[in-house]
Amino acid sequence: MRFADIHCHLLDSAFDSDREQVIEEASRSGVFCIIESTQSYNEIQRAIDMSIKHEGLIYVSVGFNCTNLDEEDYRQVTLWLENPWKGIVGIGEVGLDYYWVRDEEKRALMAKRFREFFEIAERLELPLIVHSRSAGKYAVKMLREWGSSRVVLHAFDGNETSVRQGLEAGFYFSIPPSIVRSEQKRKLAKLIPLERMLLESDSPVLSPYPAQRNVPQNVRIAAAEVALIKSCTLEEVAEITSSNAEMLFKLI
Repeated sequence: MRFADIHCHLLDSAFDSDREQVIEEASRSGVFCIIESTQSYNEIQRAIDMSIKHEGLIYVSVGFNCTNLDEEDYRQVTLWLENPWKGIVGIGEVGLDYYWVRDEEKRALMAKRFREFFEIAERLELPLIVHSRSAGKYAVKMLREWGSSRVVLHAFDGNETSVRQGLEAGFYFSIPPSIVRSEQKRKLAKLIPLERMLLESDSPVLSPYPAQRNVPQNVRIAAAEVALIKSCTLEEVAEITSSNAEMLFKLI
């Protein structure tokens, strides 16, 4: 069986002591694709170097932490994306975070940047990986108005109405290993057909085990839980979500 982890953060300091071992263990467990999502300008070249070192296993999506309101860091990322490395496979994670950001002026700035990243993704013909914590209905509404279907809503926490609207618009949803301890994520998995589902670890967070570091190989745990919920085989979940990742991110 093969598995795709379409969203993680291996450059996080949580992996400084054993990053290579974590990557090797993921590969041995059947993970054939790991998409590293950058969150700042300083991470971009490090992610590219990691991708080149692990060619055919690690891919790069370039994004920006939406709670980071620093203008210079944002400017550097968007300038880099004017003429990016040809190997990137996505834009993200980008989006809205209404959990941490409550100020309306700051939320307006997040929305403006979200639109700008959407336009960059359209120009580069790349899928958009969206963060929308406590802002699901707003993110879905914006994306539907803007008119793209090459969208991944990662670890989505919105309500059923927003999920159905996203599905109608052609969006994909990625399921993390924390599904084993999250009723909200179980409900999400029930709503999403396998044809629109992807797997993610969001390492080092969203672990299946409370207070433990998450790792890419744990997408197998997410897949097993989805198989139980869908009353299908683990092999079906693994193959369909892997094929979805290959198609959406043009890995083949």
